[in-house]
Amino acid sequence: MVDAVLAIRLAYFFGITNLLIMGTIFSTCRCMIGSKFVNDMLKKKWYRWLFDHHCWYWRLMALSLASHMIMTYLAFGLPPL
Repeated sequence: MVDAVLAIRLAYFFGITNLLIMGTIFSTCRCMIGSKFVNDMLKKKWYRWLFDHHCWYWRLMALSLASHMIMTYLAFGLPPL
C-alpha cells in the first residue's frame, strides 16, 4: 500500500505532467499546420523534432493520466455516490 502523503504528491506531480503534455500535444497538433505560428515554428529544428514525435505524446498522456487516477484513488478512494 502506498502512503497517503506520497500518493497525494505523486497525483499532484502527474497532474502537472498532464498539463505539460496537453500543452505539447496542442502545440504540435497536425490540424494546426496552416497557422502562422506552426508554419514559423516548423523552420526550427527542435520544434520539427517535437512535431515529428507528436503521436508519442498521446501515449505519454495516457500513462500519466492513468498514474494520476491510480494515485488519486489510493489517496482518497472512490467518491460516495
